[in-house]
Amino acid sequence: MSAAPSLALEKTQRRAYPRRPVHVPLDVIALRSGVPENLPGRCTDLSETGVGAVIAGELVPDQQVAVELRLPNVGVPVRARALVRYQSRLRCGLEFTGLSAEQRAMIRYWVDRSASAPVDFRDLRKEEPVAAAGMETEAPEPAALPTAKPTRRIRVGRRGFYVLVACTLALASLGWWRWQRSWSELETTELETHAAVAEQGLQGSPETVSAETMAKRIVTKVEPAYPEAARKAGTEGLVVLDAVIRPDGSVKSLRPVSGPDLLVQAATEAVQSWKFEPYLTNGQAVEVETTIAVEFRLH
Repeated sequence: MSAAPSLALEKTQRRAYPRRPVHVPLDVIALRSGVPENLPGRCTDLSETGVGAVIAGELVPDQQVAVELRLPNVGVPVRARALVRYQSRLRCGLEFTGLSAEQRAMIRYWVDRSASAPVDFRDLRKEEPVAAAGMETEAPEPAALPTAKPTRRIRVGRRGFYVLVACTLALASLGWWRWQRSWSELETTELETHAAVAEQGLQGSPETVSAETMAKRIVTKVEPAYPEAARKAGTEGLVVLDAVIRPDGSVKSLRPVSGPDLLVQAATEAVQSWKFEPYLTNGQAVEVETTIAVEFRLH
């Protein structure tokens, strides 16, 4: 027999938390374009940090989902958010990201309990001596088997029973509330992302229009005041500005492109007050981007 499998097992990295096999139904909720989709599945193993499962649906790594499962002999379901760590065909690994301290303790208790194996009592009977030919041997007395210790039973009165039921219901309600809050946060984040993308798609980028076309649509034009410092320095020339015009025709923003520094401020202040006739595309006023030139002459 080859020793390769045993060597591979020895080299396998041990997990920080023990993972135990478990076969219980698992519900996974994932968002598809903002709409929750329920994917049924079945657990294969479980630890405090995650769960291995077979899911009847397609998931992608780093996708956020919500999971719910019920452990054997545990009345309170485990509900939490999880992150998809890997996906191979129908098998996937999910890492818990929102487990409470109570849920971790509950999983730890179940894992420790499932790991304990029943005690095997050995057969302590001695071997019977072999009788010699023609001789009789006395039958040995049977060895006494170890006496099992009596199990201590815990009796719960009616009042204690009601208190236990109330605590179980309170824990279940707390878990359900945290489940709802986590799911609401996940759904709100997804919806906000889709809304932002949709709004960006509707607004789009400003439409580029030539300077000549926008010059014909000027309704109100304010001439710039010639700066006294530029006049004394004999500075003149052409100031070019990149402008964004709102759908209502007002100036939204200006950015200097070229021109003397002494004249740029005066040109910007004057053009900021200009008003244009709204530019229409398919019968609807739109935001446009254009170029505006302002000329300064001393004479």
